[in-house]
Amino acid sequence: MDLVHLRAAGTSLVLSADGGRLPSVVHWGADLGDLPDEHLRALRRAAEPGVAPNDLDVALPLGLLPETATGWRGRPGLTGHREDGGGWSPSPRLVSWDVETDDAGGGRAVATGEDADAELGVRVEVELLPAGLVRVRAAVRDLSAAGGYVVDGVLPSLPVPEAATEVVDLAGRWARERAPQRVPFAVGAHARENRRGRTGPDAPLVMTAGTAGLGFRSGEAWGVHVAWSGNHVVRAERTAEGARVLAGGELLLPGEVRLRPEEEHVSLWLYGSYAPDGLDGVASRFHTHLRARPEHPRSPRPVVLNVWEAVYFDHDLERLTELARLGAEVGAERFVLDDGWFRGRRDDTAGLGDWYVDEDVWPDGLGPLVEAVHAHGMDFGLWFEPEMVNPDSDLARAHPDWLLRVGGREPVLSRGQQVLDLGHPDAHAHVLGRLDALLSEHDIAYVKWDHNRDVLDAGSGPARAAGVHAQTAAVYALLDELRRRHPGVEVESCSSGGLRVDLGVLERTDRVWGSDCNDPLERQQIQRWTAQLLPPELVGGHVASPRSHTTGRTHDLSFRAGTALFGSLGVEWDISRATSGERAELARWVALHRELRGLLHTGAVVRADPVDPAVALHGVVAADGADALFALVQLDAPLTSVPGAVRLPGLRPDALYRVSAQAPGDAPRLRGGRPPWLDEGVVLPGAVLAAAGVRAPAMDPEQLLLLRVQEVGADG
Repeated sequence: MDLVHLRAAGTSLVLSADGGRLPSVVHWGADLGDLPDEHLRALRRAAEPGVAPNDLDVALPLGLLPETATGWRGRPGLTGHREDGGGWSPSPRLVSWDVETDDAGGGRAVATGEDADAELGVRVEVELLPAGLVRVRAAVRDLSAAGGYVVDGVLPSLPVPEAATEVVDLAGRWARERAPQRVPFAVGAHARENRRGRTGPDAPLVMTAGTAGLGFRSGEAWGVHVAWSGNHVVRAERTAEGARVLAGGELLLPGEVRLRPEEEHVSLWLYGSYAPDGLDGVASRFHTHLRARPEHPRSPRPVVLNVWEAVYFDHDLERLTELARLGAEVGAERFVLDDGWFRGRRDDTAGLGDWYVDEDVWPDGLGPLVEAVHAHGMDFGLWFEPEMVNPDSDLARAHPDWLLRVGGREPVLSRGQQVLDLGHPDAHAHVLGRLDALLSEHDIAYVKWDHNRDVLDAGSGPARAAGVHAQTAAVYALLDELRRRHPGVEVESCSSGGLRVDLGVLERTDRVWGSDCNDPLERQQIQRWTAQLLPPELVGGHVASPRSHTTGRTHDLSFRAGTALFGSLGVEWDISRATSGERAELARWVALHRELRGLLHTGAVVRADPVDPAVALHGVVAADGADALFALVQLDAPLTSVPGAVRLPGLRPDALYRVSAQAPGDAPRLRGGRPPWLDEGVVLPGAVLAAAGVRAPAMDPEQLLLLRVQEVGADG
């Protein structure tokens, strides 16, 4: 059992634990088939490097936790030390090696090792999940009698082959999250360190190494994601000796993890996704895995009416009740009351942390609004920001010791806020008690959980030690307990829009808010790249007012609604000021979403590689390939006056399809006549649609066309 071959969903993972060392990866990539033991041993021999000149006399394998002691010149997988400086270069010897296989595909391997000199125990867990995802984590245990081992970092690594010559990940800022960037996989480290205390707008999301020219639909790719909502690091590292690895884990601040005797620290899961067919293939494994979870939302995602951009802090029962009535008319199924309902909260400078219904604004409480919402057939949602506090609040004045800070100074204000130390037992209990009371008092189906500032200079406890690790764990515990007490309540991870998007928070929430920017032009990119990790049913996208709150751009309703259509749809617009014609058009878009969300929220996401940067095409194809919806998006003015053909990827090559314009997204503003096929549709095989495509219409900038593609019989 020194060699293990796990297979699932087109992926092979071959692990070796020879030489008494913790396991290494012989192969992570394409499925190798059912190999006999002699072929596995031959594969390991074929992968062994020769001894390089002027180097170590023995070439040792690169483990899942790379060690300096084996000749690794990059960042070690386990870093730490004892107070006297010892234990800084651990090299555990293998003690046990257990393997389990899964009938559904994949399996699990657990290796334990010990380093007698460093007095440390190490456990490495590797899983190949049924969706073809690999995930790995490690644990370190202090075996000394005195304890006190300081863990500086635990960063598992997954090797990638020499064919991976490029690295693609994401950058961004608030309201323009998830902007792609591409760099060569050069010698050295491309490291993305996140020290925001939350996932952040510039988080790499999925860092992918791939073959030259890696695209959405082409190229071999290996991507990794760190499942954690606090500080973290992801690295693509290539050494002068030729090794290439993708590594990731928690970015621990000084002294955050100090072990007592026999105490264990378990690292985060590092997820890895291999695909032979580009970035869409990498994303597909994450989507399949998430959709297979027991906690994945099973009911249709309700269409949300969120009133933030309609009323802001101006809460008035009569006005909100009228918005609920109009929302129900256009087809909304969930009404969310956003910021401003609690004591002292007339703007964003005061009241945060005082989670009591404001008696001045709501003299009869929230009950009348909740009843009105329910009377219109919608469920009710409420906004919270439980981790934050305004200095101008009763909570901050009563408990200044509950704020995260270093020494006697407070962190620089951000949005007029400080961070509540949820690692403090009393603060944690207070917040849990207030949220529990409100959810018990009212029939609340949905919590919009916001988090509007970075967690910086975060000192906790009497010593004001670094506290981001403890804060993140405390937030998870708070969410877990709240969900245990109120299992029917759904939770959205908001966090300044898309600033806390990761698989750690997704274990505890049902939706993420894609971005605070509802400008559909920006949202085209934001949603396109959020899909690298999350399927569309988990990403909130709203139809906002004609003039964008964040950019000032003005867009047609068809472009706004057609962009939001593919995700977890909502409306964030003062529809009482919309014309009757606009509300009628909005109702048609909502009806289309409700009709097609079974397709949109279960099918495979496809993204065509752009030929012209002014044009984008994306869509969703049903699992059986019989139905699909595509959006052809004109982002900018094209270079040529007559556009070319657009190819439709992801269809079954041997199936016959009818392609037609889908109302109400069938009438974009054009710069000329419609292509003849568009009026009556066209019937072609999937292979032809993927290779030759259909002629695109000449659209004005910031317009889109919906194309419905449905399988037909052989007779057309």
